[in-house]
Amino acid sequence: MNPTPSKIFALTTVLSLSVFSSSGQEAQPPADTLLKTARFVATLQHQDLKGHIRKNEIKFPVGLYMRGQDIQLSYTQPEGNKDVRFHMRLNEKHYDLFELEGGKTVRFPEAKLSKAIEGTDLSYEDLAMRFLYWPNGIVDGIQEIKGQECWVVRLVNPTQTGRYAQVRVWVHKKSQALIQVVGYNAGGRPLKRFTVTDVMKVGDAYTLRRMRVDTVDPVGNRVVGMTYLEFDKPKATGPRPGGLR
Repeated sequence: MNPTPSKIFALTTVLSLSVFSSSGQEAQPPADTLLKTARFVATLQHQDLKGHIRKNEIKFPVGLYMRGQDIQLSYTQPEGNKDVRFHMRLNEKHYDLFELEGGKTVRFPEAKLSKAIEGTDLSYEDLAMRFLYWPNGIVDGIQEIKGQECWVVRLVNPTQTGRYAQVRVWVHKKSQALIQVVGYNAGGRPLKRFTVTDVMKVGDAYTLRRMRVDTVDPVGNRVVGMTYLEFDKPKATGPRPGGLR
């Protein structure tokens, strides 16, 4: 019986990790160490980020702000100019997601996590990138993306909420910037692909400047939708831009 592609991939990963570990040339960093530098929190310690989301003719402003232990997110609806605001409250080993509704802070509805934002390919869990905060990640070795060596971190959804059963995160080996994320369903088929096409340095950390978000048909494994998340480079001097209050 011929081995399946998944078995071949698993065997290749095990062999590559064995060779990597026995070489003694380089220590494999813990998954959480890699993710700490790839998360928005590393960048937002220095600056707020403002930009926009666009898909075809749809385009509207978006902002990310650090307020204490909260990462606050906002976007402006393209029709009606209403500001939509929600945030993640960070703790040492977990996080909570909330939304601001009618001047009150309430827990974010689980059923709304995977809802598309304003007809784009970004959902609320995508914009918050909450999967970067899932615990117990496993480093699956090194892979190249467009000639760049990246650490690969595999994360399994610790809850039954959201659309993704697991994700794989590619972190640039040299800069430790986020390069790519793929979200999978319970059957291991890709549902969404996040590809960073441009990065910028903010303070001491690198963060995304432009990310392409592809919705993938899990049956045909083809792209059926494309959206861009783009941020402006913060000014080097001057006061921090105003964020959510």
